[in-house]
Amino acid sequence: MTISEAVEKLEREKSGTRFSHLLKVCEEFFGSPRIKGSHHIFRTPWQGDPRLNIQSDKGKAKPYQVEQVLAALRKLDGIHDENRKVN
Repeated sequence: MTISEAVEKLEREKSGTRFSHLLKVCEEFFGSPRIKGSHHIFRTPWQGDPRLNIQSDKGKAKPYQVEQVLAALRKLDGIHDENRKVN
């Protein structure tokens, strides 16, 4: 799965995203989570607030957390674009 494909699918299913799908996307692009109770916490590769915190709400992803993951994926894609231009 590419970042573009992940973003497209999350955009289409924004309010009905299954938590298991959001978890899979985060693991694919941000590695293994640290789990504290129901919270799955992912580190991102940039400075500032380098965390994504997601949790299930009756099997669904919380819409604001889907938005946070979408923003992180777009930022990650921008970083990859910059790296491609430099190399």
